[in-house]
Amino acid sequence: QNSYKKDVNKESSILTENQIQSLNRVDFESEGRRIQPWERTYELLVRFVQMFGHARIPQQFPPNPSLARWVRTQRQNYKSYLKGDSSSRMTDDRIQLLNKVGFEWECLKMQLWGQKYEELVSFMKE
Repeated sequence: QNSYKKDVNKESSILTENQIQSLNRVDFESEGRRIQPWERTYELLVRFVQMFGHARIPQQFPPNPSLARWVRTQRQNYKSYLKGDSSSRMTDDRIQLLNKVGFEWECLKMQLWGQKYEELVSFMKE
């Protein structure tokens, strides 16, 4: 909210010009509503999906490194949640929201490793 106000007033901010334009395109309203950090970053993910058609944020994402870190954290929290770890910050509501935008719970690298491992096991059985 403060970053958005600074940008509107042409003061320095952490938001990029593209992010401001994206917020303006969806009639973002910052007055009178406090957006929590998780929700704020989730909204950035939603905008990424709208722009690129998928939720596969690269691990190295120079336009927004904090979004890439947030995605890794969601995956870690989800794994902890599945193990029953009560310290996990993942909730059913967050899982539903992330699934709604096509969030991939495993990074592509791990999916490829699992696929190659299965191919190796299959090959070794022959």
